[in-house]
Amino acid sequence: MSTLSVTLADPYSEASSLLIRNLSQDLGQRYDDDGSGNFKPSDAQGPGGAFVIAWLDGQPVGCGALRPMEPGVGEVKRMYVEPGFRRRGVARQILEKLEEVAREKNYRRLRLETGTLQPEAISLYEVCGYRRVPCGDHYPPHPLSVCYEKEL
Repeated sequence: MSTLSVTLADPYSEASSLLIRNLSQDLGQRYDDDGSGNFKPSDAQGPGGAFVIAWLDGQPVGCGALRPMEPGVGEVKRMYVEPGFRRRGVARQILEKLEEVAREKNYRRLRLETGTLQPEAISLYEVCGYRRVPCGDHYPPHPLSVCYEKEL
């Protein structure tokens, strides 16, 4: 029986770097832009940030990050699950861990941006209680962007 755990991690660790690289490659294939300009590992450090890794039987299979946006508001970044481990609830557990950490950091709301070419991400966020909001309020408008937020 497999054991999945989601733990806080150093965003500069070897496992973190591998997952972030794989995410960038995935986004690059979908959008012809890897999205890396919108996130630096240092964004997940400090009092308002966090980086988590999902481990399945000791293997890193997914990640997610949290960074501060404004007082009381955090941003979910770098959500990723390796293709061979998708549709097993890994992303949901990563998101739940980020929400738990956000509450501990006294965030009242989380926001995020994803893309229209990631229907699995859109589905996850909607099932987990995130509501769609206009991107222009918090992110530069882009025809492939979809934005969400959730009250904690």
